[in-house]
Amino acid sequence: MCTDLAAANCYKVEHLKENWDLVKQAKIYFVGGYHLTVSVPAIMALAEEAAAENKTFMLSLSAPFICQFFKDQLDQTSPYWDYVVGNETEARAFAAAHDLNTEDIPTIAKHMANLPKKNTQRKRTVIITQGTEPTVIAVQGDDEVKSFPVHVVNKDEIADTTGAGDAFAGGFLAGMAKGESIEKCVDMGSWLAKLSIKELGPAYPFPKQTYSA
Repeated sequence: MCTDLAAANCYKVEHLKENWDLVKQAKIYFVGGYHLTVSVPAIMALAEEAAAENKTFMLSLSAPFICQFFKDQLDQTSPYWDYVVGNETEARAFAAAHDLNTEDIPTIAKHMANLPKKNTQRKRTVIITQGTEPTVIAVQGDDEVKSFPVHVVNKDEIADTTGAGDAFAGGFLAGMAKGESIEKCVDMGSWLAKLSIKELGPAYPFPKQTYSA
């Protein structure tokens, strides 16, 4: 993947404060891990607002290099995670960076779920996608690690997997905003990811489709 962060590299917490009225109105905050390379203070401002007001804070691991090379910045945010989402490669990079000595996804997810947490009114939920394999869910304090099947896509229908993780996160968040169960949120994420990988680039089909279980 080749990216150019351009103006994003200039983002400061002051830019966020300029729009703080909108921040106060939001009930769910979602942060991509890539932003850990740019403005940790902006992320922490959202995280602290979420904890203080008992709002939902969700972070995406985004890429293995975030766990490898921005470990300290990532760890600064971890007490505020209500939800954290990543794929199996990112989860294993997290495990390696934290010397967990395991590549077992349920074990890693359970460890992440039980890290110290700032807002104790909400249990942390860890979501790890695994491509064609079931999505793993670990909840803080729960012994059982659950898994949910993904939506099947025929191999000849796959055009481009770029943005599949973002699509999953978007579908999952849509379910959260509607107050759906964790099972339904995961299914909505998988459904949107399925549509995304049938298109070139991080795109979705036209005309717009409506989710159905």
